[in-house]
Amino acid sequence: MFGDFETRWGKVLFYVLITVFVLMTISPLLWMAKMALVSPAELDVYPPKILPESLDFTSFKTIFGDARFRSALVNTVVIAGFTTVICLSVGSIAAYALARLKFGLRGPVLSMILAVAFFPAVAIIAPLFLQFTNWGIVNTYQSMIIPDVLFALPLTVYLLVAYFRELPLDIEEAAKVDGASPMQAFFRVTLPLSIPGVVTTGLLCFIFAATEFLFANTFAFDSSTQPVTVIIPQFATQYRTDYGAQAAASMVVTIPLTILVLAFQRRIVSGLTAGAVK
Repeated sequence: MFGDFETRWGKVLFYVLITVFVLMTISPLLWMAKMALVSPAELDVYPPKILPESLDFTSFKTIFGDARFRSALVNTVVIAGFTTVICLSVGSIAAYALARLKFGLRGPVLSMILAVAFFPAVAIIAPLFLQFTNWGIVNTYQSMIIPDVLFALPLTVYLLVAYFRELPLDIEEAAKVDGASPMQAFFRVTLPLSIPGVVTTGLLCFIFAATEFLFANTFAFDSSTQPVTVIIPQFATQYRTDYGAQAAASMVVTIPLTILVLAFQRRIVSGLTAGAVK
C-alpha cells in the first residue's frame, strides 16, 4: 500500500515539475506574442496586462512595410543556408575519416576540434576585422559566413563522428567487396543511412547561423548585408523603442525555425539519441 502511495505521489510530483518547466520555457514566447499582437497604446500601459484586450496587427504591418527587414530575412537565409551547406559538405567527410580511419593523431584532432567549438568568439573579433578589411570582404556575406563556419564546423564534425561510429561497419565492408571505393561506400551507403544525424546537425547549424549576432553586428554595416539579428534592435528611435515591432520581428524569425524543428522532430530525436540506441 505504501509503495503504491509513493508511486502515485511520485507521478504527481513528476507531472507538476514538468508543467512548471514547460510554463517557464514557453512563457517568454507567449509574452513576446502578446507584445506583438496588441496596439501600441495597450503596449505602453503600466502595469502591463497579462491578457490582451484586443488583437492588433500594427506591429506586423510596420516590420513588413520596412524594406530593411525584408532584406534582412533574405540575408539571414543566404548566410545560414551557405553556412549549413559548407559545414555539412566538409564536416561529413571529415567526420567519416575520423570515425573510420585509424591514425595516431585521431584523438588529439578530435580534442582540438572540440576545443575550437568552445573558443570564445569575442577573442577573435579584432583580428578577423583587420584580416577581412585587408581582404576587402567587410560588409559582405563572406565576412559572416566564414566565422559562422569556423564555429559551426567543429560541432558538425563532433556530432557526425559520434553517429558514424555507431553505424554497422559490415555494410561498408560488403560495399567494398562489391568493388566500391571508400568514397563510393561513403556516399552510397553510409551517408543515406546517416540521414537522421545529418538532418539533426544541419538544423543545429542553420539555427546557429540564423541567430548569430556578434559577427553580424561587427562585419555588416548596412541593410544590404545585415541579417535579422542586427535589424531587430534597430526598430527604435532616439526617443522611443518600438517593442511591438521588435516582438513581431522576433516572432517572424522564430516561427519558421519552430516549424522546421517540429517537422523534423522524429529525425532530430533519432539523430541525437543514435549513439545510445544503435
